[in-house]
Amino acid sequence: MAEPIAILRGTLDTLVLRALLGGPMHGYQLSEWFDRRARQDLSVLDSAIYQSLYRLERQQLIAAEWGLSANNRQARYYRLTAKGRASLRAETATWLRYTAAVTALLTDPEPAR
Repeated sequence: MAEPIAILRGTLDTLVLRALLGGPMHGYQLSEWFDRRARQDLSVLDSAIYQSLYRLERQQLIAAEWGLSANNRQARYYRLTAKGRASLRAETATWLRYTAAVTALLTDPEPAR
C-alpha cells in the first residue's frame, strides 16, 4: 500500500467546506469523514482540521454552536453559512479547472521540445 499523501496547502479549507455541505459536524466527525472518504490516500492531521475550522469561522464561511455529541458530551458543531456555500462553489470550479489543466499537461503524449 502506498504511503498517504500530505494534503496540498490551501486545499484543506475547501475540503472542510465540502464535508459540511452534508450538514453540521464537530471536529472528530470531520476527521472521520476525511478518513472514510480519502480511503487512507490523504494524510490529514486532526490539528490541521481544527486550525481550518477556526480560520473558516473567522472568515464567516462557517458558524458554530455547542451541542451534545452521540456519546452525550459537549461538542462544537460547525455548519456552512451562505457565504461558505458560495465560496465552496467558486473554489470547486477553480480546483476542477486547475486539475484538468495539470492532467492535460501530465498526460500529453507529445513531449516538449
